[in-house]
Amino acid sequence: MQKRTQERISRQRVLVLVDESNVGSSVRTAGRGLDWLKLRDFLAGQDTGRDLIEMVVYAGLPPAMPIWQEERDKKNKFVQWLRSNGFLVVTKDGSPAETGHYKANVDVMMAIDALELSVEMQPDVVILVTGDTDFAYLAIKLRRRGIRVEVASVAQNLGNILRSAANEVIDLAALFRTFEMIKEPVAAKHPPANPNQQNQTRRRRPQFRRPAARATV
Repeated sequence: MQKRTQERISRQRVLVLVDESNVGSSVRTAGRGLDWLKLRDFLAGQDTGRDLIEMVVYAGLPPAMPIWQEERDKKNKFVQWLRSNGFLVVTKDGSPAETGHYKANVDVMMAIDALELSVEMQPDVVILVTGDTDFAYLAIKLRRRGIRVEVASVAQNLGNILRSAANEVIDLAALFRTFEMIKEPVAAKHPPANPNQQNQTRRRRPQFRRPAARATV
């Protein structure tokens, strides 16, 4: 009994915050579909020796306008899938940008929540799943509170400022290669924007792939 108690005490408590647009762009660039259950297990599953407090996904929604309704319905179904599988999802309604695009930047929401949740939940580790250098100062603020900060992203898409601000970088490239291939990689038609400059501006009706009901282990 004492040994089990010591094991529970030694396991780090982890809070994972995901910039859905940023990580989604990276995995689609690799021609893969994002396996959310597999990503969660990789970052904070039982085999990692850590206890997951919460995995929060920040997602922008298409504007609530007739022209965007079809894509908005698809995105809402995806959000419901995430919630039904234990993810905490925070959404933000997008606003029209230039013709055929919309903008739904969740960076500020994610940064504020990271600080508030860290105070409330008191994690040992915060994992930021993004390559966006705008989160570099957030990483520094969390570290000032004595929290270990890890950044999970594809190393080649990770800005140096964010890399140096974190305690550790988790390269997701190898994990992405285990995900299922999509029939028509986004990169083949639309060269992706630099994830380091991701502003969550979307084209109208981009390819969207709903995750499978089960993760492939």
